[in-house]
Amino acid sequence: MRAGEGSCKKETHMYLHVEQPVATLVAPGSDEDLALRLAMASPWDTTRGLFLRTTLDAVSCLGSESAVRDCQRAGGEEKLLDFFLYPVTTHLRMVFSAAHMLAERCGGLDAALRALGYRCADSFLGSAAGMTLQLLANGDVTRLVDRLPMAYRAAANFGTRSLVWMGPRQGRLTMCHEFMPYPFHEGMLLGVLDKAQARGARVQGQQLSTLESEYELSWES
Repeated sequence: MRAGEGSCKKETHMYLHVEQPVATLVAPGSDEDLALRLAMASPWDTTRGLFLRTTLDAVSCLGSESAVRDCQRAGGEEKLLDFFLYPVTTHLRMVFSAAHMLAERCGGLDAALRALGYRCADSFLGSAAGMTLQLLANGDVTRLVDRLPMAYRAAANFGTRSLVWMGPRQGRLTMCHEFMPYPFHEGMLLGVLDKAQARGARVQGQQLSTLESEYELSWES
């Protein structure tokens, strides 16, 4: 994997959860990790069917049709509509199921999550939020990265993202109340940079707590 704000403003929800400190974080993609994330989700945390379908497409390309059916059963949805809103718990179950199916082929759970995130970049850029992001960036990688928090807000109804510039072509993106583990977003962010034709793109992430992570993004030109 190519390696690569401040405080996060916590949102108010009608449920309670306790974030884990970094020292006690469980392995990304593990069954315990999934259970923690599912327990922290509310019915109002939703995502577009477009991103769920991309997970199935990735399993189809990297795995097999039987694996696709198993992944779909894990999510509990027989038919997915791109613009329909589904619980983030459905997406979590599908991504974690897919990562376990692809772990051996990809070289581990982290690598499988990155591969799934990388393929999700196409769907993200093809969404209304992604197309707006590309239009505003107008081919400029710096402008594209600068507008990533805005694009994330338009693509998901949960979480906060903030960006701090560390240099002309280096920034730190912080995500709070974000349900996917950090390797997934490492892959997705790298996919976005690659598709923006950023040369020498690098993304290095780390999990700060169960639903909080940060990413160092950099590129050469």
